[in-house]
Amino acid sequence: MPDLSHGTADDDAAVNALRSSVMRLGRRLKHQRVDESLSPTEMSVLGTLALCGSATPGELARKEHVQPPSMTRIVALLEAKGLVRLEPHPDDRRQKVVSQTEQAEAMLEESRRKRNAWLASLAEGLDEDEWAKLRAAAPVLEKLAHL
Repeated sequence: MPDLSHGTADDDAAVNALRSSVMRLGRRLKHQRVDESLSPTEMSVLGTLALCGSATPGELARKEHVQPPSMTRIVALLEAKGLVRLEPHPDDRRQKVVSQTEQAEAMLEESRRKRNAWLASLAEGLDEDEWAKLRAAAPVLEKLAHL
């Protein structure tokens, strides 16, 4: 594994370019939303539920790096919009379990479709060599996203 803490100028430039481009691309992707009434945080919570399954508000707060009272408010907003449901916790009556609804699943699928189509349209501007490099880089970027 490379040690980039004392990297060369080329390594530093590559890390800087990666950070900058990932941030810009992420911001642009956030604008490709299906439902403009949802905040990026609300979309993120729905994405977490889709990826990880049902969770307590406390678990969601940890996964989303927000304070529990903030997550309680987010869950209440999502419940009011019909995108999540609260059910009793099977082992702890003081807790609730949050799960996404079919409406949320459909909305997330449409959002993924729209964002994928947007990215595909950008990729059409790449030549074959650039596209091959991007395909090869995708698993590496996925790994970085989950470290």
